[in-house]
Amino acid sequence: MKMKLSGFFAFALLSISIMSFGLTGAVNAQVLPLSVSTESSTYTTGNSIEISGSIQNLVEYEQPVVLMIVSPDGNIVTIQQISPDSSGNYSATVKAGGTMNSSGEYEIRAQYGAQKITSTFSFISGDAPDKSTPEPMATPTPEPMATPTPEPVAEPTPEPVVEQVVNCGPGTESVDGICQVVKTTTQESEEEGGGCLIATAAYGSEMSPQVQMLREIRDNQLMNTESGSAFMGTFNSVYYSFSPAIADMERQSPMFKEIVKVGLTPMLSSLAIMENANSESEVLGLGLSVIALNLGMYIAAPALIGIKVHQQIKSRK
Repeated sequence: MKMKLSGFFAFALLSISIMSFGLTGAVNAQVLPLSVSTESSTYTTGNSIEISGSIQNLVEYEQPVVLMIVSPDGNIVTIQQISPDSSGNYSATVKAGGTMNSSGEYEIRAQYGAQKITSTFSFISGDAPDKSTPEPMATPTPEPMATPTPEPVAEPTPEPVVEQVVNCGPGTESVDGICQVVKTTTQESEEEGGGCLIATAAYGSEMSPQVQMLREIRDNQLMNTESGSAFMGTFNSVYYSFSPAIADMERQSPMFKEIVKVGLTPMLSSLAIMENANSESEVLGLGLSVIALNLGMYIAAPALIGIKVHQQIKSRK
């Protein structure tokens, strides 16, 4: 009887072990709904960072994947919106360097709707000192060589060179006799930083006049001064924490998109003042004036109107 009970317990333990192993395999076989990775774990200045990933369940409406690269000290280095293909795959290429100027571990944040995932890679700045100690090299002793007597050479008479004049059109310049497109400061800044997600979604294109005005004020006025650069660093950290969600809502709802567009119009009109700021003091003075003006339009004025309406309703009672 004891032998039978021992055999039964042994069989039960074996069955439970096999079932637990199968459940563990099923859990490990699950596929993440959103993935992101890089082709290498380490990059240096000038390398191309290939970022790719996949989405298991695509939504019915067109929605991009928002990619952000965050430096070791928590600052946003770059942000992009990537449209996935019909299979849910997406990819992007970022050049290491520029605003990515400190060595350390950088974080890649991918967001698709409510789904979020992160990955990391190491970056070694080209400005970092080389810690390797060079090995001493023996200096070879040069052998004495007989100096030959140079024969007199008749100098040729140089022929007159006719300088070729190349007439280039507007927006181009002559480089070695070839007309090339002039690369503006706006184009260079777009390669290093992100754009205005809310305004781009509201006006439908990064090339719209409203978005271009915001980009020119950022690059030509704010980023050329110390106070403007400090303001943009703090603003980007706050702005890019909520702007991807609002941009997705604009794409989903045309009515919400029009409401945002109407709300942006007064702010864009007030920001036009910043186009006249050229020095540090002008950027600081006009910037504070624009901030105060927008606080008045978006907070103080609606509050006063609400108080007046409340008083009128109360007096009629």
